[in-house]
Amino acid sequence: MNIEKLETQKLIEAKFTEPDEDYMNEEQLGLFKKLLIELHEATKERIKKFKDQISNPMEMSDESDRATWEEQCALSLRIVEREQKLLPKIQQALERIRLGDYGYCKESGDAIGIQRLLLRPTAEYCVDIKVLKEIKENSYRR
Repeated sequence: MNIEKLETQKLIEAKFTEPDEDYMNEEQLGLFKKLLIELHEATKERIKKFKDQISNPMEMSDESDRATWEEQCALSLRIVEREQKLLPKIQQALERIRLGDYGYCKESGDAIGIQRLLLRPTAEYCVDIKVLKEIKENSYRR
């Protein structure tokens, strides 16, 4: 983690002491916006790195090297797919900041909480609603 990211993280963590009525004030929104923009850039960089890795194969002297490279490519592709799914979620979170909805559950309207947002800045639901959604998803899978 570079120094700028550490500073951003420390500034956000300092906001834990803010009273509830000051939740998602201008300063906090600005800090989360900065965090999300940094996350978006870092994600794009990781995607580019993995794509470059896949498109530039190393010299392979035998079948075992080729098999290893193919396995690494398959893993890299899975990572790229997952990272590409994150980009729109980051954009949606930035849009919620712009609209003034960031930090509040889309379903209940309750505060998501700074600690949860620090762990998952793209979170759309508070913990209670997310747990209920996961229970429903798991019951449909059976």
